[in-house]
Amino acid sequence: MGLADTRHNKGGTNISSPFNRGGRPGDRGGRDRGPQVPINERIRAREVRVIDEDGAQLGIMSPQQALVIAREKGLDLVEVAAQANPPVCRIINFGKWQYEQKKKAHESKKKQQVIVVKEIKFRPSVGEHDYEFKKNNAIRSLQDGDKVKASVRFVGREITHRELGEQLLVRLEKDLSGVAIVEVRPKMEGMTMFTIFSPKK
Repeated sequence: MGLADTRHNKGGTNISSPFNRGGRPGDRGGRDRGPQVPINERIRAREVRVIDEDGAQLGIMSPQQALVIAREKGLDLVEVAAQANPPVCRIINFGKWQYEQKKKAHESKKKQQVIVVKEIKFRPSVGEHDYEFKKNNAIRSLQDGDKVKASVRFVGREITHRELGEQLLVRLEKDLSGVAIVEVRPKMEGMTMFTIFSPKK
């Protein structure tokens, strides 16, 4: 029997050249399925707080005035904080800014932790070959950074010999001691005894 996976999650637009100046959401031919960021003439606020490409505050002005400044610099006016009062706009290279936002989102997603628990299932009277096979699968999973849940399922009168399941899990703990630590000690849950191992760091 193989390992069962249980996953617990704790979580753009293609740009041909990330540093194109003067980009427009409409320039991408409808391929942009992400949220539209108001830029340049698309900014609808009556007045905006403007920050230039160096981070300097230029004050509050109309979007039209801010756009003139942006055009003189060969850059875009991008609304970056629509909820502010007044909205905040930055004078930046829109293509480069969008590329950097996508890159940050990608890095953030990579850092999100996904906990994978692989389960190996035993019977109290497991044979030696079956035990070794499942133990080796558990070792591979732990070395890959996954957790392992080892369970012993009792059927009928087998429940009167719970010590067999405990002995099996204690043996497994010793065999995995080089690559794992015990996160959950052997415990009963209905007709099943289980323990959970985490990879050693």
